[in-house]
Order: sequence, then structure tokens, then C-alpha cells
Amino acid sequence: QVQLVESGGGLAQPGGSLRLSCAASGNIFSIYVMGWYRQAPGKQRELVASITSGGSTMYEDVVKGRFTISRDNAKNMVYLQMNGLKPEDTAVYYCKVIASVSGDSRRYQYWGQGTQVTVSS
Repeated sequence: QVQLVESGGGLAQPGGSLRLSCAASGNIFSIYVMGWYRQAPGKQRELVASITSGGSTMYEDVVKGRFTISRDNAKNMVYLQMNGLKPEDTAVYYCKVIASVSGDSRRYQYWGQGTQVTVSS
């Protein structure tokens, strides 16, 4: 199967920056879409940004112009550069991929364990 490990979360001041990384490993045949979701206390998990294998991106409106998603297909990694952080960005951030594994053409979604991002002065 596919395992995802996120890193890079932590505490940032308003206006500051953080860079999240997510490494995918396992019996990977192909990764089609990689994305970042977040879940704040008492709220539903929401999509922050996603990127296809071809490099097409989409962003939640409230992060456009502040966050940038990128991926390294050779390393099976996805990144989220977060600039201009606001207190409302505080949440647990999750990496998700849609991938297929060797020997199985079906696509499945896989989730990381999450990394906490806290924006506070």
C-alpha cells in the first residue's frame, strides 16, 4: 500500500511562513493527485490545495495568493509553502494522495497522519 508522512508543521506568528512536506512511500505504481487538507477544531476537514501529476493546481479561495502547492514526482513528495499566515489558518493539516499500487490498476486515496499548524502571536 501507500504510506504518507507529513512534516514541517509547528508554531508561526501571524504574517509568518511555514513549509509542509509529505513523503509517499510503498508499493506505488503511480500518484495521480496530491493534496493538502486541513481540519480546525469543531470544523469539517476541507481541501486547501491540490496538484495533479501534470502540475495543474487548485486552491481554496481563502489561501489563494498566500499558499503554493508543488510536487516532486521523482521523489513522490508534495509540498505546501504557506506565507502570510493568519490565526484562522490554525488547524491540523493532512496530506492526501490518489494513487495506484503495483499489480492493481484501481485508484485509492491515502491519508497522512496530520501535522499541527498553529498561528499565534
